[in-house]
Amino acid sequence: MKETAGTDTTLTKNQELVRDALSRADGPLGAYDLLDRLRDDGFRAPLQVYRALDKLQVLGLVHRVESLNAFVACCHADEAPRGLPHGEMCFAICQGCGSVTEFADETALRALQHWALGHEFRILTANTEIKGLCRTCAS
Repeated sequence: MKETAGTDTTLTKNQELVRDALSRADGPLGAYDLLDRLRDDGFRAPLQVYRALDKLQVLGLVHRVESLNAFVACCHADEAPRGLPHGEMCFAICQGCGSVTEFADETALRALQHWALGHEFRILTANTEIKGLCRTCAS
């Protein structure tokens, strides 16, 4: 088991394998895509992947891109904006090539928090997804 950055929680072998597979991926991966990639590493059932993904999400090491029903490795695990939970992320999704860019925009996320406060709404998670074309696909 390996210690995760910024926390004293250790990752299991399966969690490390799932995180590493997402880190090496060219784009977001679904749970069954991960299962296929990790069969040679001993993964046999979707439940193994889902358990690892659940824990990695809690730790802020991976994110679920809701509209794609897929997961990406967090590229800001050690630098989330101060005062914002790891669950509050923004994703730019290219509808041309399928790439997903993660970003944590404090202004946008603070605006969501301000709205929630004014409407007595308690945010549990907030993943904002914008869709369009990346620079390469737009040209």
